[in-house]
This record gives sequence, C-alpha cells and structure tokens, in this order.
Amino acid sequence: MALLEVDDLSVTFARRGQRTVHAVDGVSFSVDAGEVVGLVGESGCGKSVTSLAIMGLLPKQPGLRVGGKAVFDGTDLLQLDDRSRRDIRGRDVAMIFQDPLSSLNPVIPIGLQVTEVLARHRGMRGEAATREAADLLDRVGIPDPRRRLKEYPHQLSGGMRQRALIAMAVACQPRLLIADEPTTALDVTIQAQILELLKDLVRDSGTALVMITHDLGVVAGMCETINVLYAGRVVETATRRPLFRQPRHPYTEGLLGSVPRLDAGRGERLNPIPGSVRDVLPWPDGCAFAPRCTRRVDACVGEPPELVLTHDARSYRCVNPVPVPGLTPEADTRATAPTTAEPGAVPAQAEPADPPAVPGFGPAPREEETP
Repeated sequence: MALLEVDDLSVTFARRGQRTVHAVDGVSFSVDAGEVVGLVGESGCGKSVTSLAIMGLLPKQPGLRVGGKAVFDGTDLLQLDDRSRRDIRGRDVAMIFQDPLSSLNPVIPIGLQVTEVLARHRGMRGEAATREAADLLDRVGIPDPRRRLKEYPHQLSGGMRQRALIAMAVACQPRLLIADEPTTALDVTIQAQILELLKDLVRDSGTALVMITHDLGVVAGMCETINVLYAGRVVETATRRPLFRQPRHPYTEGLLGSVPRLDAGRGERLNPIPGSVRDVLPWPDGCAFAPRCTRRVDACVGEPPELVLTHDARSYRCVNPVPVPGLTPEADTRATAPTTAEPGAVPAQAEPADPPAVPGFGPAPREEETP
C-alpha cells in the first residue's frame, strides 16, 4: 500500500451570486515511501490547492467544499479533526511553502520558529532545543547557525530563508514532505543547491516527496513519476523518461514545446501554447483544454474525456492523443474507462484538416500559429 493515496480529491469554492469554482476536480495519485512524485502545470491548474487540501490548510469559509480521500498510512487526512491533524502535521507530514518571506513570521527570530516545531512534536526545551535547531540549520547549509538563530527573516537572503523553511519542515524527520515550488524565487545557483539538499533528504531518510512545480527542468532532475494537471484534473501520468521522450496529451506536448532548448537552431522559434489558462471549457462539457488544443476533434466537446491506460502503463485524458510512431491506436490502448460517447465516431488518432470550433471560443488554433 502506498504511503499517501489521494483518491478523487475535489475542492470547490462557492460564493453567493457567482459561479462555483472547481479548483481541484477529481485528482488522484499515490506516493510510496522514498519516492519523488511531481505535480506539474501552469499557474492556476490546482497544484497548490491540492497540497493545501491534503495538509488541511485551506482557509475555513462557508463556500469551501473538500471531497474525496487523502489516505496517509491508513488514515484519511481529510476526515481528521483540527487537533488530530495538528498532531500529524509537522511530525509525519510536512510542507515547504512557495514564498519563505511570507511563510516565516517577520517579528519572531528564526531560532524560535525552528524550536517551536521541536517543542511541539519532540518535547525539546531550552538548550537542547537550541542545539538541535542550530544543527538543523547547519545540515541545510546555513553558515554560522548559532548566530542565525537570533536573526529575523528579513535579515536572511532568499536562499537562507528557504533553507530555514526546509530545516523547520525536516525537524521531525517526516515520512512525507510536500514542496510547493521551493525554488521559484531563487537564482539558478541557489535552486541547484536547494534541489540537491532535497535529494539528499529523500535518499538519507527515505522520506516521500511530492514536488509541486511548473519548472520542467526541476521535474526532469527530481521526479520519478509525473502527474500533469490542467484545470483541476490530472490529464497525464507517466514516469519521467517516457513523458519527456513521448508526451501523449497535447497539453503535455505544449508544455515541453514551450521550453527553450540549447540544441535548437539559431533563430528557431518556440511553440507556445495558444491562449491562456482562462480559456477553458468546463469539464462536464468536454475537454477543458479544447479551446487551446491544436488536435481538437468533434469528440472533444460534449462529454468529458475518460482516462485511458496505455500499453506502457501511463495514462492520459484525451480522445485524440499525440500518436506514437509505428504504434496503432489498438495496440497502444490497454484499457479505457467506460464512456457514453458513441463508439467509433472519431478515430483515436484522427488528424482533421480543419479542427472544429468550440462554442464561445471561435476556431481552434493551428499548430503553426502563435498567440
């Protein structure tokens, strides 16, 4: 059994007189002990809300609805009361937040913020807690840790603040660590140091790591299994090498095509994904990516695409995926969830000369077009 099993997680925000927002819509994934799993996608696809829901850190408000399961070592985290959740959070499950400057308390020295975790979960006090806090800062690469314990967050550099957050997260040697874009605000050199630090933590302690990022370079260097999210749903899941070698969902292909390559020819243009994240179709009305997709067919609209399991154990949510050279659709597909769409209406690998329009969005973009 996986250490963390997320099943059909959903998060909706409802406000009177406004449209209900489905921030997370049926997300499922699992993480084994010592495994690094990635959640990848553009800003607004539901990555951070997924992590906050698992941790029980979403702001309590009348219109918030959280459904599904997030089972950690046999315990559904979503069903725990606040007291039980606080006992697990920080001790068994910890999180590294995206912005260390806003995550750390600006009026409390770093030392007190680290020792608070040690006192709450390990019962350490006084000089013993101070020594352990200094040791933690030293382990994450902060020089002169004794002096840094007395300093405030604004006195540390961005890289040091992120390291301090990591020290707090690993203070109790958690079994599951969720890192929400831990390198976003850092320069390239510090990014590499932070990622290497996280790798060491996973290797030395067997901690399971959920890496949330939009940086495909981070994914390529860290993650073993990758879940690509779009509009609150997982649209493709695969291990690292197959995903980068042969993406199947058009959105995954678009993400990879948007990344500059060192081996590209001089003057070669990038292939950005047309439109913006706001150009989505509600999932009940079809594929949310359809308004931006260059492989759109009639079957993309009307019914939500079912999850397809392929011959190489990857899965994707698309009726017209990127084809694999030399492989027929019948040989590629190993199992497909039941669908109410008319069977055989559109071939799985159809290449329409003129992609149909989605109502309200106009004609589909062509592959050679840029925004």
